[in-house]
Amino acid sequence: MKEGIAFALLLLCGGYAAAAAGHDDFRQVVTWSNIVGVITAPGVDNPVAVVTDDNGNPLFQVRSGTLPWVTRSGSARVDLTSGLVQFSVSGLVLVGGNGSGSTGGVDQVIGTLVCNPGNTDPNQGQEIFNTPPVALSVLGNARFSGEFTDPVTAPCANPLFLIRLGLRFGPFAGRWIATGVDPRIGDSHESRNDRNHDR
Repeated sequence: MKEGIAFALLLLCGGYAAAAAGHDDFRQVVTWSNIVGVITAPGVDNPVAVVTDDNGNPLFQVRSGTLPWVTRSGSARVDLTSGLVQFSVSGLVLVGGNGSGSTGGVDQVIGTLVCNPGNTDPNQGQEIFNTPPVALSVLGNARFSGEFTDPVTAPCANPLFLIRLGLRFGPFAGRWIATGVDPRIGDSHESRNDRNHDR
C-alpha cells in the first residue's frame, strides 16, 4: 500500500513538473538585436501603428519626430507572458537642424510595444503598451529594465518596438524617434540557447 501511494505521489509530482515545464515553453520572448533612428525629411511625418476606418481615414497613428534621428546601437527584449521589458539605446541624436549631433534638449523617452499593428479586428485589434518615462542622457543614451505600465494582453502578432518622446514634451509627446529592427520571436528556452550560442 505504501509503495502504491509513493508511486502515485511520484506520478503526481512528475506530472506537475512536466506541466510547469510545458508552461515555461510557451513564454513568448521577442528580441530586437538593434535599434535605429527614424530618418525622415525635416517636417515630414512618417507615422506607424496606423489604424484606419473603412474609407482609409486614420483613426489612430503614432506620428514621427519632426527631425531625423540616428543611433549608434541598441537592443530590446520583451517577455510577452510576464510583461517584462528591457531596452537600451546609445547615441540617439538628431541628424538635422541646428541641434544636429545632439538630443536637441530631449531628455526623456518611453519604450512602446505595438501588438497587431494596424489591425482593427475586434478579436485581435492593435494594442499599445508603454514603459514609464526613461531618462535620455545628453549623449543620447537610455536604459530601462522593468515592466510596462499595463500588462501585455495576448495575442501579440507582428510586434513593433518603438522609442518615443517622453510625456513632458507637450504636442510632440509620444512621437516615435527610433525603432527596434531584426526581431526574433521564440520561447524562453530558445532565447537562453541563443544567448549561450552567441557567447
